[in-house]
Amino acid sequence: MNDSLQTPYGYANVGLAADRQRVLRNTYWLLALSLVPTVLGAWIGVATGLFRTMSPGLSALVFFVGAFGLMFVIERTKESAAGVAALLGFTFFMGLMLSRLIGFVLGFKNGTSLVMTAFGGTAAVFFTMASLATVIKRDLSSMGKFLVVGAVILMVAGIANIFLQSSTLMLTMLVMSLAIFSAFMLYDIKRVVDGGETNYISATLAIYLDVYNVFQSLLSLLGIFGGDRE
Repeated sequence: MNDSLQTPYGYANVGLAADRQRVLRNTYWLLALSLVPTVLGAWIGVATGLFRTMSPGLSALVFFVGAFGLMFVIERTKESAAGVAALLGFTFFMGLMLSRLIGFVLGFKNGTSLVMTAFGGTAAVFFTMASLATVIKRDLSSMGKFLVVGAVILMVAGIANIFLQSSTLMLTMLVMSLAIFSAFMLYDIKRVVDGGETNYISATLAIYLDVYNVFQSLLSLLGIFGGDRE
């Protein structure tokens, strides 16, 4: 029997809830898997020093071309198994791009501790937002446009700071990034819970970017305020 043929007040709702849970479950599994190539990419980047001598401007150019190019491929292939491969390739690339920051932090005496603290803090933010997404009944779709504006402002400020080299602006951007992408995490998970996103590859990409930016912001702040070179 096909439950979807039953009344909207009966089995259809059960089937819809099951579909949403399936997308959410697949998203979480793929998100966990995506951390493997990220760690591998970061390790290779640190070990080889691939981006260590690269100028900030060139590094930003490589990032934008690589990241947006791979995201375009993911969106074009998200309905097939090739989308999973494209996503994992993207997370490997993001790990490579993260290696410069990780290598810098590992230069501190307490660098390993700082990396683990940032990882633990990011995990805490994720589990908090995932829990909130399942208990909040209010529709959060109106948050999207404000968060997108905030992300665009951050991107423009980041490009500007390549030339300005302002430590104050950098700190402001890191704090804003931590707040904006934590909120984005809640928004993106809530979209899956509510059925607003039905493709688990697209959902994973969105949440991965949230997690990535929260981790990067936390690690940068820890390195600035907690780094010990003695």
